[in-house]
Formats: sequence, C-alpha cells, structure tokens
Amino acid sequence: MRPAPLPPCAGRGAHGYLLNDRRAALTWRKNKAKTSVGFARKWLLMQVANNSAELFRHVSAEKATFYRCIMDVFAAAKRQYRLQLRPDEVLAEARWPGGTPRIEEVNAALAQLAEWGNLESHPDTARVSSLSDFYRARFLYRLSQGGEAVESALAVFVQTLQRRAELQTVALEDIASRLQALRALAGAAEPDVAKIHETLRDLVRVFEGLAENAQAFMAGVARSIELQQAEAGAVANYKKRLIDYLERFMGDLVRRSDTIARLILALEPDVDALLGQVAERESRDAAPGSAQDRADSREGYLRAWRERWKGLRGWFLSTGHEPPQAELLRARARSAIPQLLAAIAALNERRGGRSDRSADFRVLAGWFAACADDSEAHRLARAAFALNPARHFSLGGDADAGLSATTSWADAAPLVIHPRLREYGEAAPRGPLPRVRDRAEERAFLALQLAEESQQVEAARKRLATSQPARLSELGELDTHAFGLFLGLLGEALGEQAGPEKPVERQTGDGLLHIHLKPLGPDSRATIDTPNGVFAGRDHLITITPLQDGL
Repeated sequence: MRPAPLPPCAGRGAHGYLLNDRRAALTWRKNKAKTSVGFARKWLLMQVANNSAELFRHVSAEKATFYRCIMDVFAAAKRQYRLQLRPDEVLAEARWPGGTPRIEEVNAALAQLAEWGNLESHPDTARVSSLSDFYRARFLYRLSQGGEAVESALAVFVQTLQRRAELQTVALEDIASRLQALRALAGAAEPDVAKIHETLRDLVRVFEGLAENAQAFMAGVARSIELQQAEAGAVANYKKRLIDYLERFMGDLVRRSDTIARLILALEPDVDALLGQVAERESRDAAPGSAQDRADSREGYLRAWRERWKGLRGWFLSTGHEPPQAELLRARARSAIPQLLAAIAALNERRGGRSDRSADFRVLAGWFAACADDSEAHRLARAAFALNPARHFSLGGDADAGLSATTSWADAAPLVIHPRLREYGEAAPRGPLPRVRDRAEERAFLALQLAEESQQVEAARKRLATSQPARLSELGELDTHAFGLFLGLLGEALGEQAGPEKPVERQTGDGLLHIHLKPLGPDSRATIDTPNGVFAGRDHLITITPLQDGL
C-alpha cells in the first residue's frame, strides 16, 4: 500500500508532486524494511526460547524417569566416544528402575525425544537384508547439540548439589611447592617457558580449587549447624569432629601462609616477565588476523594472568588497609565454633524445657502467693523488680551534706537550678568546636610500643621453644613476657591432659608451637622466679618445638 503524495512544492507544479511522491515511497520502503528486520529478530528470539524450553520437556514430563534412563545411556555413550545407538542397544544398556520395557515403548520414547530436539535420528540401512527391511522404519539415534548442552547442564547441577565443600590443607602445600618451583624456574639463566606455563596453570588450578571450596565450606557451615532436631549424642560427636577439623586447618593455614607470602614477595620482581612470556606463548594459538589482533590477544592473556596473580597475592598478603583473605577465612572459621556452641545451647534449652517470660511470671506469682504477710511480699517485690529507694542527685552544695538516701523528696531541701540549665539543658554556653588534634605522635608511640612488645614476645618464644626437653625447675627466672607465654602454653597442655600422671602432647591454637609435657615424680617440685613472685608446683619435663616452615 503506497502512501498518499504530499502537497506540491510552491512554484514547481507537477514536478513537486513527483518529488514528494518519490520521497514518500522511499521513506515507506525504509520503514517497512526496519519493521521486517525487527520482526524477524523477535521471531528468531522466540524460536530459540521455545526450542530451549522443548529441550527440558523430558525432565518434567509424565514419563520423566523413563526419558532420563534413555538420556543417561546416550550421555554414557558420548563419554565412551560412541556416536550413534540403535533402539535395541538402548534397551540393553539402560538401567530401568521398574523392569525392562518393550522395544516398542523405547522406540516411542526415542521418537519423542527426537521431536523435542534432544536426539537426532538417521535411517539405519546397515541391517537391511531384504526389500521389506528397506521400507521398514529403522533409525540410529545420537545426541543433538541441544541435547549435549542439556546433559552438561544437568550434570553440573547434580554435581553442585552433591558437592561437599572442604578446607583443603593439601592445597596449601601444593601452592607452596608450585611457588618454589616457579622461583627456581625464574632464576634460571635461560627460562623454560613451557615449564613456567605448566607450573602457573597448576598453581592457578590448585588455588582456584582452594578458594572455591573454602568459600563454599564457610557458606555452608551455618547450614550444617542446624542441630535443633538432632540427638544429643550426634550433636556431641559432630561438635568434636568440626572443632578438630577447623583447628587442624587453621593451624596448617597459619604455618603455610607465612611461607607462601614470603615466596610471593620473592617472586614479585620477576613475575611480570614470567606472565609476559606465558601470555606470548598462549597468543601463538590465537586465530589468524592482523598484527593488531595478535597484540590485542596477547594483551588479553596478559591481563587475565595478572588478575589471577593479584587474586593469589590478595589471599596471602594484605592490600592497603584490607587484611589478606586467608586471615578473613581464619576469622570466619573461628566464628563457626561459637555458632556451634550457640546451637548446642539452644538444644540443651529445648531439652530442659521451655523457659520464657510468661513462665517466669507464673513462678513469681506462686512465690507471691506463698508469702506469709505483706511485708514479705513487699521485700519480694523489691528484689524482683528492683524497686529500691531513689538516691538524691548531689550537686556538691552545702544542702546535700548529710542528706540520707531514704529522705523523701517532699522533706528534702529544694535545689537551686540555673535558668540556662532549665532553658537550654546545659549550664555553660556552647562554644566553637575544638580543633582536630594531630595524633601522629601518639600513633608513633603506640607503634613503637607494639614493635617492642612483639620483639619481647618473639625473644620469649625463642627462649622457650628450643625443641629440647627441659625440666620446669631448670627454666630459671622468666620476665613478664616469657612468663605470660609459658602460662599460656602450660594452660593449653594441661587442658588436654587425661590425668595428672599422663603425658600430654598437642599443638597450640595459633599453630606455631608444639608442646609435649610429661609429669615427673609426685614428690618433685619446681619453682620459677617471676617479676610478680614465685611460681611453684610439681615438676614436669616440657619440650616446646616451633612449627614454622622454612623456605
């Protein structure tokens, strides 16, 4: 349908009609083309959406279990590099839950799956031996592209639901070993780019697995501590296993983090060159193109490797004011223990009976009913609701001298209130805000104190952690820091001791020291001189060993 011509141009006659008619026709054709392209695009998107929905029809269909048995056979065949299957092969290889069906049912299900787009069918002419066999419908089936995508998606879905996240202590050791190998390769006279690339790939793979599993584990800890319906024995066993698991991981995390951080710092001067060589090696496999395309490809690979290295560095080294992710993971793991204890407290409260405010008031009402007289009831009310006499405010005047707290407000002398206090709520006028004080000196002083204290604590640790057995009576005099460290270690060891005559061996909570404590004879005695006095008790044989890994 052509649009009506526009009015003629002034002074041009019929030529104006022709010019306007051509312009209108051209505009109409352009609008029609745009409308057709837009409609075609919308139609294609709708077709893609409908086809995607059809691919998942077999999951929610009436015979979903039957269809899934067939699709499992085709997924297994793909893993075995088998391209096509016949209906009798599907019938023989499938695991049918309700008994083996008939071949006609399998053929009907295969045809339906092919109609939905999960399978592709092709005529089977390999077994034709007569003319009647040629005209009989026989098909070979294989997974379609959409069917492969659906099977991959369902496999990832099931794997994600069934995955049990874990805190991988082995991954920390693997990361340290890969970094050591990378440092050795970086120091070679002629670096082997292939080995550097392989080591970096292994390092990234192990680190990504560690990060994903740690994130999933800490996100699932809260769900794992749903113990309201569990039995007391199961709660106690789970509590012990979880605490031991977290302590073992946190100890290994503390030991390995320092080593990994030092290796990363040692690799910092050479890491850009190593990542550039790896990016250059990967860019060789890029699709053919111009020199600019190859440069862009290399820049993209280099950017990706730098992001991975930044993530690894941020896990074990602080960035600005942000603590490393390993410290955050350690704090999150420690916070899981109070959550577990809170769940156990809730379980014990439920086992002991419901306790709320209404029950407390009912018990208190029974106490009031059992009072012998009103004076006893008044005393109970004062004790229960804190109805004690209010004390007078003292303003430091002579009128407050000798005023008892039991004096009635009506009998007490009046107080003189300043009019400004009555009007504005403050006695003194409000002046300008004070200037912001520069506390650089205070911060420097605190930093100096912290450094000195850290040095003293480190000196105390070196004195006690000698890896040699020593009697408590042979320790001699201990200063404040050494004695504090000694008391902490002794408390952790004695807390795990099964009996006064049993030796004990354990690792400290921070994962830095290992303690072995063996009691000596009952009549033995040890004394330790400290700045605050003499510490005395039964003598023990103690061995303190540091657990920090070297480079």
